[in-house]
Amino acid sequence: MGDLSREASILAHPLSYIRAQRGWTYQDLVDMIADQVGNMARRREKAWRWEHWGIVPDRETQLALAEILDVAPEKLDLIPWPEWLPDGDPIRLDFPWNGDGSMFAVEDALRHALPDRRGFMRLTGCTLTGFAEVWMNVEPAEASATFYGGRIGDDFVDQMEAGLPRLRLLEAAYGGQRACRLLDAELGMVNEVLSKSSYTSGVARRLHALAAELGRVAGFACFDAGLHSAAQRYWVAAVHAAHAAGDRVQGANILKSMSLQCHDFGCFGEALRMAQCAREGVGQVTPRTAAMLALREARARAAMGEAGECERLIAAADKLIGLGFSEDDPAFIGYFDEAEFHAQAGSCYLDLGWGRHADDHLTSALERLPRTKVRDRATYLTRRADAQRGLGNVEEAAALLAGVVSLVQQAPSRRNVDRLLTVRNRLPASAARRELDEHLNSITSPTG
Repeated sequence: MGDLSREASILAHPLSYIRAQRGWTYQDLVDMIADQVGNMARRREKAWRWEHWGIVPDRETQLALAEILDVAPEKLDLIPWPEWLPDGDPIRLDFPWNGDGSMFAVEDALRHALPDRRGFMRLTGCTLTGFAEVWMNVEPAEASATFYGGRIGDDFVDQMEAGLPRLRLLEAAYGGQRACRLLDAELGMVNEVLSKSSYTSGVARRLHALAAELGRVAGFACFDAGLHSAAQRYWVAAVHAAHAAGDRVQGANILKSMSLQCHDFGCFGEALRMAQCAREGVGQVTPRTAAMLALREARARAAMGEAGECERLIAAADKLIGLGFSEDDPAFIGYFDEAEFHAQAGSCYLDLGWGRHADDHLTSALERLPRTKVRDRATYLTRRADAQRGLGNVEEAAALLAGVVSLVQQAPSRRNVDRLLTVRNRLPASAARRELDEHLNSITSPTG
């Protein structure tokens, strides 16, 4: 098993979290259920499949498990599997929408995010989209000056902000697994300055904005590493921090990332609503920012099979990005260049099943992508391999995936490993796939 195989410490399912908390093995769980369900086979593989294959236990099994976990049986009629499982330690959303609320939210994320090894989303459905809708409609409060602790001025904040490009580069170039702790420490430092220093309202806005960007990047690092609950914790805090800073563009950018996470989990309705809230709530933005947000909504539309609306959004984004960079573009928008446009358009067409369109755009993206963007290159090569597979070019698809392996070794990414294995498992059995598997053995054991 290679270094980049799924870490045992990542809890991939609510049931895996419950077992870890209570010290139960797969066999322990199956035996306890079988004690109540007399005709159930005591095979540990049952529980493994519930957690890893997405198999849904039958009604009788779920009722037995509910009794073991002291869950009222009527809850199973109100909440689907596995959301009804009591996996504890909820992600808070009840922070005030002001400066104090921002600091409380960040402090909560700092306390809980890194220890949270859950590889699934805690916030889903109306709870998640409701959070985005509140952000969209609540007015930012004025940032307040404070007069306790040592005095902090603009020069000090300049120095803190100067480190952001380096942190973004480290996360993008070397992968989220390697960046999480550094970003968490930087965010903790900013929150300590906010809570223990004296500063003007202008400096307060800048500090909250800095916390928002650090929280966004920390969330994406966890997202990339497969720690999805931790990502949500950072992003919730980052949205509050952006709101306290009066920065609607930053808030929209964070919701855009949350929409992508929903897309990855197949929660396409939530992905669409998060993307819509980001676009509708952002206000006046530069053309490049508008293009970025339009493409996030386009991805959700494509996933839902809404081809006409997806193409309209892609065309609008193409026109907007053609207007070029603006001196008013936010700093984080630097990644969104022509390569990224083509990659997102190609991903939309891939979701729609339009292989030729997808392949053309993904090829253009790879031609324009700087060699330093190793993680992105792995992502786009994997998507192009899927497009080639859909076009019937199995050997080309396998060759592209083989090229991804070394890239994943350079920039570890749980998301890219999962994507790679997903496409590999779609390939028909062939000599090309067997050769690919030899490459894959260096990073993980393929399934299926």
